[in-house]
Amino acid sequence: MNKQAKRTKKTAACSADCPGCLAIRFFEKHLTHVKGPLGGKPLLLQPWQKQWLHSLYGTLKPDGTRQYRTTLLAIPRGNAKSTTAAGIALKGLMEGEPGGENYSCAADREQARLVWEIASGMVQQSPFLSRHLKLYRNAIVRPATHSTYKALSAEAFTKHGLNPHVVVFDELHAQKSRELHDVMATAMGKRSQPIMAYLTTAGFDRKSVCWEVWKYAEAVAAGTIKDATFLPAVYAAPPDADWKDEKTWAIANPNLGVSVRVDFLRQECQKAVELPAYENTFRQLYLNQWTEQDTRWLRMDHWAAGSMECPVSLEGRECWAGLDLATTFDTTAFVLLFPLDDGKYWVEPHFWIPSENLQQRVRRDKVPYDAWARQGLLTVTDGNVTDFDRVRADINALAQKYNIRQIAIDRWNATQLANQLQGDGLSVIGFGQGYGSMSGPSKQLEAMVVGGKLLHDGNPVLAWQAGNVAIQQDTSAGNIKPSKARSTERIDGIVSLVMAIGVYASQEITSDPEAPEIFFL
Repeated sequence: MNKQAKRTKKTAACSADCPGCLAIRFFEKHLTHVKGPLGGKPLLLQPWQKQWLHSLYGTLKPDGTRQYRTTLLAIPRGNAKSTTAAGIALKGLMEGEPGGENYSCAADREQARLVWEIASGMVQQSPFLSRHLKLYRNAIVRPATHSTYKALSAEAFTKHGLNPHVVVFDELHAQKSRELHDVMATAMGKRSQPIMAYLTTAGFDRKSVCWEVWKYAEAVAAGTIKDATFLPAVYAAPPDADWKDEKTWAIANPNLGVSVRVDFLRQECQKAVELPAYENTFRQLYLNQWTEQDTRWLRMDHWAAGSMECPVSLEGRECWAGLDLATTFDTTAFVLLFPLDDGKYWVEPHFWIPSENLQQRVRRDKVPYDAWARQGLLTVTDGNVTDFDRVRADINALAQKYNIRQIAIDRWNATQLANQLQGDGLSVIGFGQGYGSMSGPSKQLEAMVVGGKLLHDGNPVLAWQAGNVAIQQDTSAGNIKPSKARSTERIDGIVSLVMAIGVYASQEITSDPEAPEIFFL
C-alpha cells in the first residue's frame, strides 16, 4: 500500500537551482554508505527515494520556503531508512540556517545514536563534509553557522528550551510516551522552514503517538484531511493481504532486490509460519503491517475456524464459568465453557459495560461498543460503573437455564459479588491470576484453538478480545498467562475463558482418585 502523497516530479523543466534536485545531488555526491558490503561507496538513491526527497525539498510556497514541514516515511526494515534519516539530518546541518539545531530522536540512547553515528561516518568519508563540519563526541558542528546536530533519547530527555530546525524521529513506534515528541513538534515554530521527519516501521499500540501520526498521514494521503504541510509516504502491505505471498512483500518493500533480499524474506517468513509468536514480528518489520498485539498468541485464522452454529441443545447442560469483573474501563465478562460429547467445547460469552462512559469508550478505543449493545452482544448497565447487581441477576438467570457447576472469579477483586453468588446457591471458586493458576489453562486454551476443539458462534466481542491478547512469559519455567498490561486493548473475555478452563480441568483432575488434590487454583 504505497500511500505516498501526490508529488512534484523531477522533469526537464526543473531549473538548475531546483531545491529538490539540489537535495538529490547532495545525497548522491556527498553521502556514502557506512555499513555493510556497500560501506564507503556513494549513496545512489532509488527512484522512490528521489521522488520523495524531490517533493520534500522541492515543493515550495510562494515566498520560496518549503511547503512541507512534516513527513512520515513508514517503510519496512532493510529499505535504507536509517541511512536516509542520517542524510536528512546532515542536509539540515548544511542548509545555512543560523544557529540551526538538528536532532535525531528515538526511544532509547542506542537507537538515538544509531542515525547520528551513521551521519558521523558519512562526514568522515566525505572530503566536502569534513571541510565544513567538526566531529565531537556527542555533536556534529558547523562552525560557519554555529549549527549543531545531536542525538536525543526519550529516556535522557529532561528539559525544554530547544529550537530545532530539523528533527528526525527514528522508529517512532517505539516511543513509550509522547513527551519528547510533543516538545520537539511544538518547538519548531520559530524556524522559517523546519522539517519534522518521522521514519518508522509499524507497531501494535493503537494508543501511541506513532499510530496517531500514521492515521493522520493516511487521511492526508486519502484527501480526507487537507494539510498542505504534511507529506505522507507509507509503504505497507494491505491489512488483509496474505503475508506469506511474495507479491505482498513487493508492495511493502520498494528496495526489494536491492537492499532487501528475497531469500532473506523467505527465510523469515518460514520462521513466522513455524513459530506463530514470530508472525507479528515478521508482519511489523518486513511488511509494515500494524498488528493487534506485540507477540501473537492466538492465531485468528485458527480462532475463526471454530465459528459455527451450536451442534447441540445447551439447556440444562453442565458448564463451567469464569467471571472477570471490570475495573474503571474494562468490560465485565462472564464466559461459559460447555464440554461436548465429542471431546470438543462450546464457548458462550456475556459482557457488561456502564452506560455513562459508553461513547467515551467508543471514541477512545475506536471499538463499536454501541453497535454491539444494539445487537445484544453486550449489556449496558445504568451509571458510570458496571452495575454488579445487574451482573448478579443475569448470572442467576443463566443458572436457571444451564447447569453451572462452578464459577471461577479473581479472588482479589470480587469478594462481595462472590459471597452474593454463593448465597444464591452457586459454587464460586477464588482463582489466582499468577502463573501457578493461569499457565496450565492458558496452554490448554491454546491447544484447543489450534486443535479445532474450541467452538463458538463467532461472537465479535470475544473475537476482538482474542485478537488483542498478548501473553506474559516466565521464560525460566516455561509458564505463560494473558497479560492485560501488555495487551493494548481489552482481553477480559479471554481471561474469563482461561479461568473457566481452569476450574473445569481442576474438576476433571480431582475426580480422579490418583490425581493431586489441588490443580491450577
